[in-house]
Amino acid sequence: MKRFLVIGTLLFFLGISYIGYILLTLPDVESLRSHNPTTTALMEQRAGESNRKVQPLRKWVAFNDVSPHIRNAVLIAEDGAFFQHSGYDLEQMKESAKRNWREKRFARGASTITQQLAKKLYLSTSRNPLRKIREFFIAQEMERHLTKQRIFEIYLNVIEWGDRVYGVQPAVETYFGKTPSDVLPEEAAILAAMIPNPRRYTPARNLKYLEKRKAEILRRLSRSKYLENDDYAAARLRPVVFRQVSPAP
Repeated sequence: MKRFLVIGTLLFFLGISYIGYILLTLPDVESLRSHNPTTTALMEQRAGESNRKVQPLRKWVAFNDVSPHIRNAVLIAEDGAFFQHSGYDLEQMKESAKRNWREKRFARGASTITQQLAKKLYLSTSRNPLRKIREFFIAQEMERHLTKQRIFEIYLNVIEWGDRVYGVQPAVETYFGKTPSDVLPEEAAILAAMIPNPRRYTPARNLKYLEKRKAEILRRLSRSKYLENDDYAAARLRPVVFRQVSPAP
């Protein structure tokens, strides 16, 4: 019994020390209020994996210049409670834990948009539990210093949308030859469907999956009143015309 008490006490102090270390080494997220990031940790990781030089982000799109169809589709697909929670969604965490336990594998994540942004900007794709703790605290800092709209704007401009495709402007240009303000609902649903694994879920590699997921996202947009009935019916019937279905150069 004494041995377990000693081990428990040691683990407690190690945990407190690690949290203290995290708090002392948090990145300066407050600067994101007025400065757009030019690279991210994810971009640097991908460049290292392919032995390439990091190409900085060049095309930034203001929040209000992104089509509401894109914003709504991403919210529905990734974090429906984004504008209500404070950086983490306890209900989604519970649902994910239940599903993962039931399927005996990591079948579903529960990261909010804020947590995803923290990971992409400052961390790595590792599923190390210690990385998740750091991600949580960075997300809390973002929620404290940045508005929800600013967090969402940065997210849309830095996330990965294919091999070497980062941000909503390059993504829309690559796949549809448009600007982000002109995207149709079905195109927005395709983009949202790509987010969980954007190098695997591309039109060139998994178009059948994307079409299935597109239909699901459109149904959810309709149920949530983001799409009127006529717009939903039209979006379901219109074929998505891709400018480029092969991986970006």
